[in-house]
Amino acid sequence: MKQSDGTERPAKFDNPLDTMLSGASRFAIEIVAWVAGPWSVADLTGTWLMTIPALAILVALPGVFSTKGDKKHVVVAVPGRIRLLIEIILAAVAIASAVLVWTVIGGIIVAVVAAVMFIAGAKRAKWLLSNDPPDWPLPSN
Repeated sequence: MKQSDGTERPAKFDNPLDTMLSGASRFAIEIVAWVAGPWSVADLTGTWLMTIPALAILVALPGVFSTKGDKKHVVVAVPGRIRLLIEIILAAVAIASAVLVWTVIGGIIVAVVAAVMFIAGAKRAKWLLSNDPPDWPLPSN
């Protein structure tokens, strides 16, 4: 995009259905899944070597598979329903792993954050479930 002074400025992309609260809570759930998930896999299998594939899978899922119109950079485009399923899986991993490695209180705290994520992101989740193309401007590649 050209500014009034003629310089180039990167195109801004904001998903109007995503709020600061839903994005922040979604990121918090991802972090918990990335930390507690491999940790619980190591506890369950008895070897730390299993943390490597567990972490790779948990990081790759939300980082690689995205829905057009939801993120600025889409590596592999998937329908909105698949993206929402990935987020549900990450929340389930985060909650279950927190219970295993941080006690029930940790699991309850993570479950509350997951609830905030889904409540604050309800409009975005509804759009993802609809599989409709976005009706807001998309970033140009």
